[in-house]
Amino acid sequence: MIKRLAIAVPGQGLHEITDRVAGVVRESGVREGLCTVFIQHTSASLTIQENADPSARYDLEAWLNRLVPENDPHLTHTLEGPDDMPSHIKAALTATSLGIPVLDGRLALGTWQGIYVWEHRRSRGTRRVVVHVA
Repeated sequence: MIKRLAIAVPGQGLHEITDRVAGVVRESGVREGLCTVFIQHTSASLTIQENADPSARYDLEAWLNRLVPENDPHLTHTLEGPDDMPSHIKAALTATSLGIPVLDGRLALGTWQGIYVWEHRRSRGTRRVVVHVA
């Protein structure tokens, strides 16, 4: 089963989509297999991260912003603003797809793991995510 999800993001940061992906797994009826999640963008990414303490997500975002700062004078791809090229670099350093085992009809995530769209742009928008369960 393949399903496309439209994920509204309010701006930069980690936005949890675990429940949306889990719903696709339930809908598929697959008891044992693999769930692949893919984001169709070059300035956002996916990650599996702690979903209990929001400070972990904040620290990840702050660290990545220090690693790839805006307004770097060496960057030339700035047509869409100072967060344009840094968002592409951040997406290249992280993941655009995830593979998660399906066991007993459920995502085999650990107790504190959640699936996130990691938005690297500051503006709000909608991101397209494709979920394949087989």
